[in-house]
Amino acid sequence: MAGSEARKAIATAVEVGYRAFDTAQWYGNEVETGLAIAEAGIPLSDFLITTKVHPERMNAKSFIPSVRQSLSNLGVDCVDVLLLHWPPIDGDVVPSLKLLLEAKELGLARHIGVSNYTVAMLKTAIDVLGEPPVTNQVEFHPLLDQSRLLNGASDLGVPVSSYCSVARGRVFEFPEISEIGVKYGKLAAQVVLKWILQKGVSLNTMSTKSKNIRANFDIMNFELSNVDVARIDALNATNYRIVGKTDNAFVPEWD
Repeated sequence: MAGSEARKAIATAVEVGYRAFDTAQWYGNEVETGLAIAEAGIPLSDFLITTKVHPERMNAKSFIPSVRQSLSNLGVDCVDVLLLHWPPIDGDVVPSLKLLLEAKELGLARHIGVSNYTVAMLKTAIDVLGEPPVTNQVEFHPLLDQSRLLNGASDLGVPVSSYCSVARGRVFEFPEISEIGVKYGKLAAQVVLKWILQKGVSLNTMSTKSKNIRANFDIMNFELSNVDVARIDALNATNYRIVGKTDNAFVPEWD
């Protein structure tokens, strides 16, 4: 989302209680994100802002200037979390990780992490950064089996965060999710988001609709039973992945 639509959605989210916002150079809405947060009338220190470096800017010439431009776009001196959006096409993650570390050492980011990394790439990241990345943001929803990646990241001490948390609406095609929701007095989307949290994965959600923004926030007052978690787990067999190599040249060989 961009323009007035983005600013309105963020304003609604702030009113509801959201304080973490995720953007990226690729999304083209860093300016709107920064403006909406500035207009909220809440101390900037109350927010956690994440942005990501475009993979085409992960070179010695462009990386640091692009990060400085992101900070200008967002209206901040330092971003809370800076991520590498995708691994490079050749799979050699070392150069971009070194640039990411440089950005942190220059004071441009408080925390650094990655997105769309495999377990092998995470091991390399720890070696280069000297500590685990603050997160590995990946596609994560009930229709995709990410257990190998999640277990590997856990073993390495790398927290995982989600994108495409409701599989761009595909999860709503499976009646068992709505059936589970009825038991708890919750919507299907709320059930999916709670399932993700109970997997130990932090959430990224997106909506322009006020009622959905509010519903996505209202998931902390119930807990899915082990039986219901297992029922949702079974949907992993669908093996539906949104982002593949035909869509994005930067996609690695997934775990």
